[in-house]
Amino acid sequence: MFGGRSSEHEISCVTAGSVLAALDPESYDVIAIGITREGRWVRTDATDLVMEGRDLPSVTSAGHPIALPGDPTALVGELADVDVVFPLLHGPYGEDGTVQGLLELAGLPYVGSGVFASAAAMDKHQMKRLLREAGLRIPAFVVARAGAPIPQGVDALGYPLFVKPARGGSSIGISKVSGPSELVAALALAHDHDPKALIEAAVSGRELECGVLASEDGTRAQASLPAEVRIAAGAEFYDFEAKYMPDSGTRFDIPPDLAPAVIEVVRSRAVAAFEALDCEGLARVDFFLADDGEVLVNEINTMPGFTPVSMFPRMWAASGVDYPALVGRLIDDAVRRGTGLR
Repeated sequence: MFGGRSSEHEISCVTAGSVLAALDPESYDVIAIGITREGRWVRTDATDLVMEGRDLPSVTSAGHPIALPGDPTALVGELADVDVVFPLLHGPYGEDGTVQGLLELAGLPYVGSGVFASAAAMDKHQMKRLLREAGLRIPAFVVARAGAPIPQGVDALGYPLFVKPARGGSSIGISKVSGPSELVAALALAHDHDPKALIEAAVSGRELECGVLASEDGTRAQASLPAEVRIAAGAEFYDFEAKYMPDSGTRFDIPPDLAPAVIEVVRSRAVAAFEALDCEGLARVDFFLADDGEVLVNEINTMPGFTPVSMFPRMWAASGVDYPALVGRLIDDAVRRGTGLR
């Protein structure tokens, strides 16, 4: 399942294309369901979900319409034979607990976190509250809502700072703000994507990521080797271009050039963050390693990208789990967990 109504529609399509290419047709009988930007569900052959240069694919209405009822007794046709759903959706209306709730109602097992963890991780405001409650250090922030005055406490964050949609991803709608004169425009951009935005203190240091995966027996979470993100000289921050464009100049070190003790702190805090939100299946946890040596959790992504340049599969490949094995493990985990309270 891919595409969707969020601003991350195209990245979801590229992710789906990568996963489909990794599925062994001798082992899996795949039904590809694309969701258009307008929310129309269509059965598609999914043969063109590739990024060509800087051109990204999308879902069109050309396909057989399909609907998923929230009633397990009403599943008919192909849907009645589905064993597991891989919801490769990023952002609102897919990664935020909405589709997970529908799949729970339909009684269809699915890859990834359940309703609560998906919703909590998508809302960076609530996610950061849960992380802080779990004793994990996070960057300072304030919440800014559309139509309301600029919140108190912004000046205490210092400049530069970052403004971002509270419920978005792929660095869409994010601005780096160098001074007060830029704040209103940055908030307007963030509010174009979400009426709730975060104003967040910038952290001077290094940017790290770590993958988390449920163990094969489902009893515990496991962390991959972390990675360090090195953006090209002149880039302001790890934005959409740096993340997804093949000519961005972004580099990744797996593992990063850090002391083994620091790497273990990152891995242990990745698992702690995963557990703080009751995540399931998989997640990518993003960190800042501040200049003072403190490891701060930035955010959790419950359905991280699986594009050819995405960090989640690359970190796990470096940790001994290659792409096809990773996809198979996630599907097996979803079948094992099933639906309902767990």
